[in-house]
Amino acid sequence: MTQWALQHCRDRYDEINVTFANTGQEREETLEFVDQCDKHFGFGVVWLEGVVHHGERKGSTHKVVDYATASRDGKPFEEYIKKYGIPNRAFPQCTRELKTNPMKSYRDSIGWTAGTFHTAIGIRADEIDRMNENAGKLGIVYPLVSWCPMTKPDINAFWAKQPFRLKLKGYEGNCAWCWKKTLRKHLTLMAERPQTYDFPERMEQYSHVGPQECERVFFLGNRRVADIKKLAAQPFVPFHDDAQVYPEDDLDRSGGCSESCEIDHD
Repeated sequence: MTQWALQHCRDRYDEINVTFANTGQEREETLEFVDQCDKHFGFGVVWLEGVVHHGERKGSTHKVVDYATASRDGKPFEEYIKKYGIPNRAFPQCTRELKTNPMKSYRDSIGWTAGTFHTAIGIRADEIDRMNENAGKLGIVYPLVSWCPMTKPDINAFWAKQPFRLKLKGYEGNCAWCWKKTLRKHLTLMAERPQTYDFPERMEQYSHVGPQECERVFFLGNRRVADIKKLAAQPFVPFHDDAQVYPEDDLDRSGGCSESCEIDHD
């Protein structure tokens, strides 16, 4: 979408900015992919990270980083959790504070005020059910739906012609251990890369941060990382792809309405 927009939307907009908000818990493959896209297509990506303001009634602002200096240790995410508590289905504000607000803060810093710009989101023509019903009011546009309709096969055909692509399996996702993933995906990831869950396990020390009276946990079914480990040690059918038919059980219930974190959707 970004490559298409930079090629075809110059007549629509005086200025186009490409931003990427890093939470510190993106997969390394994602960071490498953003960097490769930036260099290969000439995106001019502005890398951002959220700056959390403790002790203030103030949303996250931003700082500018780059591919080399972007956090890999989860520091931005941990600062968010220290203030707001563990994110989960009932408290899904991590996208707001780690992506949406830092991007807004950056736009404010370069003089882009609300109502004077559009935010492009890469939802495809075959997934219009993910579109925000208030897109017009929010200034959101979907180029791959409205201006240059593309489906998943179209996108795959595009990347097949490129010298690189995102080196992730579909169930791995950009956020290493996103709480929105289905239990089957968590079990599969735990079996394949147990170190992925070191960070959320450490973050469980903040389980009582926030307005709730009871302990807060990340995962659906009131599960802690230890519960995921225990279940992954037992026999289960691993996740392979979205087309596979799995046994009828609760391993495929999602922790959210989708497993994506489009900005302005929280």
